[in-house]
Parts: sequence; C-alpha cells; structure tokens
Amino acid sequence: MSTALITGCSSGFGLETAKLFLAKGWNVIATMRTPDATLFPESDKLMILPLDITSEASIADVVKKAGAIDLLVNNAGLGAAVPVELTPLTTAQQLMNTNVLGTLSLTQAFLPLMREKKSGMIINVSSSVTTKAVPLIGLYRASKAALNAWSESLAIEVRPFGIRVHVVLPGRSPETKFGENAQAYFGGRDNPDYGALVNGFIQRAGDAHAPVTHAEDVAEAIFAAATNENTPLYTAAGEDAVQFLKEAQHRSPFSE
Repeated sequence: MSTALITGCSSGFGLETAKLFLAKGWNVIATMRTPDATLFPESDKLMILPLDITSEASIADVVKKAGAIDLLVNNAGLGAAVPVELTPLTTAQQLMNTNVLGTLSLTQAFLPLMREKKSGMIINVSSSVTTKAVPLIGLYRASKAALNAWSESLAIEVRPFGIRVHVVLPGRSPETKFGENAQAYFGGRDNPDYGALVNGFIQRAGDAHAPVTHAEDVAEAIFAAATNENTPLYTAAGEDAVQFLKEAQHRSPFSE
C-alpha cells in the first residue's frame, strides 16, 4: 500500500487529511511539532514523527526515519493578518520561512528518493486568497503566491521523472485553529489610520452566513488529487474557495 507523509497534523486540515488516508488504507506518516498519539485511532499503518519544517536537522531526521514515500502533503503553514505597512519584518520573515522556504526544504529533501524510483506525488496546500486581492493578509498572500509559483515550475521540472505536483487552495475555515494561531501576528486594530479597515475585516470574517471551507473539504481534495492522475494543477477546496477560483478564471490582473 502507498505511503503518505503529511505535515501539520496536530489539527485542522492536516489532522483530517491524515485520518482520511488512514481510513482509505494508506500508510500514513503524520508529522507535527509536538507528537500527540491521542489525536488518532490506533493503527499499525500510522507513524507519528516530530517535525519543524524550518529546521534542517528536523527535516533530515524525518527523511531518515520515513525513507521513500509515495506522497508528500505540505500542509504545515503560518498565517498573519496585519496591514502591509504595519507588518514587522520579523513576521514577514516567519511567513516566508514557513510557507515558502520550509516547505521547499522538505520537498527538496524527498525529491531525490522520488526521482530514484521514478514516481511520487507532491501536494502543496496553499490558499484561495492567492486568487483574489484581500486586505490585511498581504504578506501571507505573498508567501502562498510564492509557493504557487515554485509549485508550477516544479510540476514541469519533475514530470519527466514520473512525479506529479498539485496545489490545493482552501478557503476560510473558522472551525480550524489556523485563525487562532494567526492571532499572535494580528495587528493594526488600534491604529488611527488602519483601525476602521481592520475592524471591518474582522466583522466580515465573522459572518456566520458566508460560505466557508471545512477540513473535510480539504482532505477530500487532497485525496482526490493523490488518486487521480488527471487532476489539474490547482484544485479549490471549500465553497468559498471554489467561488474565488471561478472568479479568478474569468479575469486576469494582466488584462487591460
């Protein structure tokens, strides 16, 4: 049976994806900063490993323990909501280090093993906000847009080796801990110039009637991409994400 390594499995999209692949009979290597076996049902098909994707030593240890895998799901990520002008450079660097460079480092570490066996899949979990300009998350959008960009190039580069690359675009998911974790980087609410914009954003984000993305949507989109070789490069996951992608496909920022 095929083996999937999934990052960011302590909650949300990663946890739901790991559970789905286990239920489908896959061998699953679930990674997270602090392993917690109580999150999963007991299974001889499950391995839980500690992983910090911003640490070269941590990545090397995981590659050594995991060995050759069939699927790498890069789900671990970091969010931040703050106006571009007010974004501390340290926050911008953390976003890039996690969402772009950490994901890149882990991918680079597993690619030689995939090339050696001339097969493999890489699924990067990005964001639907890369398809539409949204205030307050400019640097987060930039990090995910960079992830999209190198995913597109990588897909072309590794196709001759029998390796597929896909990008899943989730929407807003209030039920996950993503927003809660991003609060540490939240800023601008008390700023005299940006306060109104920030508070309006918070109000809209809390709209209980707006379409959202559920963790199951993302897990199912990832599984579909992994099991269907005809899956396009980009897949939207969640009702709001599907709307964003459809709108983006009918317009271009480069059009006159």
